[in-house]
Amino acid sequence: MTRAQPGADRTAGRLAARGFIPVVAPVLEIRPFAGPEPDLNGIGALAFTSPNGVDAFARLTPRRDLPAFAVGDATAAAARATGWNDVVSASGAIEDLARLLAGRASGPVLAPGAREPAGDLAGLLAGRVEVRRLVVYEAVETQASPPADWDVVLVHSPRSGRAIAAAVGVNGARGRRAVAISTNAAAPLQPCGFDRLDIAAAPAEAAMLEALGNPDADV
Repeated sequence: MTRAQPGADRTAGRLAARGFIPVVAPVLEIRPFAGPEPDLNGIGALAFTSPNGVDAFARLTPRRDLPAFAVGDATAAAARATGWNDVVSASGAIEDLARLLAGRASGPVLAPGAREPAGDLAGLLAGRVEVRRLVVYEAVETQASPPADWDVVLVHSPRSGRAIAAAVGVNGARGRRAVAISTNAAAPLQPCGFDRLDIAAAPAEAAMLEALGNPDADV
């Protein structure tokens, strides 16, 4: 289980409930940025692309009155849990969020997110909806070494994929399996020599667990 905390422990709990033996070894650490309260005057809506963005932005402002659009259901749940009531989920990837915003957003959209975002929301909406990025956190590689004994790795993002590939090395995953949340997350793993590399049917952890199957399945 390589995703950053606190998500790693949540996923580990889901894996244990399904009969797996989770080994938590995050390859990324989330570091929220401190700063002044964002100026939300003139902003028509918020766009969240991850639960980490929700958590980091919530630290910077007490305001919860703007409508929030979320890339997926987990991000939408994080927004509701942090105090936003008007939340709509795109239930997909960043392209789905762009389509949702294009049809429903009014006024400039503020997109709190990572220093190195996984996708270009502003570019996808260029000429249709004004998107203003706000960097509220960064994901830093932990330089963690792979544990000695593991069979399957879950890959939650392209950034995680790159960190895992660097840790495992070329052809360092022979006899092992990876399950990735998307084709972009799987791409960095190609040189690692995984015997099996599965991609979730949808960019969500529930789909990753579905692709993973059960503990008795062959690696």
